[in-house]
Amino acid sequence: MADHGQTAVKKRRSLPVSFHYTLMMIPGFVWLILFSIVPMVGIVMAFQNFNPGKGIFGSEWVGLDNFIYLTRMGDVPRIIRNTLVIAIGKLILNIVVPLVFAILLNECKNVGYKKVVQTIVYLPHFISWVILANICMNIFGYFGIFNQITGLFGAEPKMWLNDPNLFQGFMIGTDVWKEFGYNAVIYLAALTGISPNLYEAAAIDGASRWQSIKSITIPSLIPTVVLLATLAMGNVLNAGFDQVFNMYSAVTYSTGDIIDTYVYRIGITNMQYSLATAVGLFKSVVSFTLITVSYVLAYKFADYTIF
Repeated sequence: MADHGQTAVKKRRSLPVSFHYTLMMIPGFVWLILFSIVPMVGIVMAFQNFNPGKGIFGSEWVGLDNFIYLTRMGDVPRIIRNTLVIAIGKLILNIVVPLVFAILLNECKNVGYKKVVQTIVYLPHFISWVILANICMNIFGYFGIFNQITGLFGAEPKMWLNDPNLFQGFMIGTDVWKEFGYNAVIYLAALTGISPNLYEAAAIDGASRWQSIKSITIPSLIPTVVLLATLAMGNVLNAGFDQVFNMYSAVTYSTGDIIDTYVYRIGITNMQYSLATAVGLFKSVVSFTLITVSYVLAYKFADYTIF
């Protein structure tokens, strides 16, 4: 009887705590419903000839006509190709570069130096692309410092960001520069979970630092790499609207125009709302499919699950 009484008291004490946690989650649920669930009603525009005057429920229903029209547009293969090149380049390098940086920084024994370096490379993450785009344009512009440096070696000045052949490389490189310090934090956190006893045992066996990294550090980080790669697959068609929109121009449409900027132009600028919604829905379906496939592959080949 005493045990049952103590159990009842513990349950009564735990209820208010759970209730308070539930209350704390309510604002998040409200935000999710208002800005993520409710707007999904607008998906029906992809199957309509949307007329703003008639609204979503009064516009003419056209079925799959918008999607059929997309398959006949010459721009669609180009923007998909541009999106995939930029997004996949970012996905790979935003995993590899932070990983290498985190391992190198972890090998540094000077704690003060590590903190300074980590803070410096971490800062660009908090700067918006509106500011960074202007910085890049000033550096690589016609009168920018890059042309001044190359001019010392006899090179002719040029507008580097207006070169279609270089634009995708600029998008990938500048994004990696902006985010690798922030992404490295995850790997640094994972490195702290590796037991020091493993390194001590390796040192006793005569292993070099490179051998310790190869046999202990990298294998210990594989679950984190698999997790980040799986989550990143859902964004493989998100090549970075903010970045591209602030840095591209009509000259670089051939290699710089991505799905998001294309949707912006045809949907907001040209007011083809139904066509823009169809493109956006196509992108969402592909992204959902990719993240589902990547999750299955991660479980099958790496025996790793997220949930």
